[in-house]
Amino acid sequence: MSENEMLGLSTADYYFDLPEELIAQDPMEKRDECRLLVVDKETGETEHHKFNEIINYLNPGDCLVLNNTKVIPARLLGQKEETGAAVEILLLKRKEADVWETLVKPGKKLRPGARVTFGDGILKAEILDIVDEGNRLVKFYYDGIWEEVLDRLGEMPLPPYITHKLQDKNMYQTVYAKYEGSAAAPTAGLHFTEELLKKIEDKGVDLAYVTLHVGLGTFRPVKVDNVKEHHMHTEWYQVTQEAADKINRAKENGHKVVCVGTTSCRTIESAADENGRLTACSGDTSIFIYPGYKFKVLDNLITNFHLPESTLVMLVSALAGREHVLAAYEEAIKEKYRFFSFGDACLFYKK
Repeated sequence: MSENEMLGLSTADYYFDLPEELIAQDPMEKRDECRLLVVDKETGETEHHKFNEIINYLNPGDCLVLNNTKVIPARLLGQKEETGAAVEILLLKRKEADVWETLVKPGKKLRPGARVTFGDGILKAEILDIVDEGNRLVKFYYDGIWEEVLDRLGEMPLPPYITHKLQDKNMYQTVYAKYEGSAAAPTAGLHFTEELLKKIEDKGVDLAYVTLHVGLGTFRPVKVDNVKEHHMHTEWYQVTQEAADKINRAKENGHKVVCVGTTSCRTIESAADENGRLTACSGDTSIFIYPGYKFKVLDNLITNFHLPESTLVMLVSALAGREHVLAAYEEAIKEKYRFFSFGDACLFYKK
């Protein structure tokens, strides 16, 4: 058997059949009352719980790592100035003051020089250039404060598999969201309430906040047969000295580092040196974690249920083994757990 077969490095190895009705379309009214599938990452044994029981799997001295990025209302619906044709611009990355890298629809109509207007002219835009993967550099023109204009006109950039309109923007935002810059939410964090986080802290668990601005590449399917050939997207991250100290302390004292979501996981694994030690740092990461990867820092992972053949299923499989992950997903489907961004949660852990 080849190494690829042993490790599960064919994209098809991560396929599973998901009934469409299990894709959650709306967030839970009470964030922490969704379901939680607990999976022993070494044996594959499972238990069924409510999310607020996560506290029972966290011990004094452990460190819970959370991504405090904030989703911006990055979806702008407007009209082409010359023709009035409907267009959509999705903000991906700020390049300078009022210039953004964006995703546009329809691309054929938005060539360099095209102008777009939003909200009866409150906001205007000009296409400057076409860059990687057909994305556009766009310059925006407006009076006042950018954040206020965006909050007024922008919509939350929900993933393509969510077809319902979001009634409350804040439900696609963690309660600890702080630094604006994401085009998608770090969805594992959506299940936490302020009350639950306080109970966890009161138990003696350290909360370490890191930042990774989530890009839309997180939803990009793996289109190559060999996992190793996939080109991973790049995202910006930051680890403060305070967060690094808390994570290092947990490791030094033999406690667990528990990441909330794959974005927190990718942040600390990118920031750590070869000995698993962190210092304050920031930069871009395109780390791609799949079976065969040796985790330097992370012990346990809280995460949502991910898309078939996605880099996120591969990351979880690197931690818990592909067979255990797919068996857990099969059980979740049988038990009618809710999947993806607004869905239920999983904890992959070792006692």
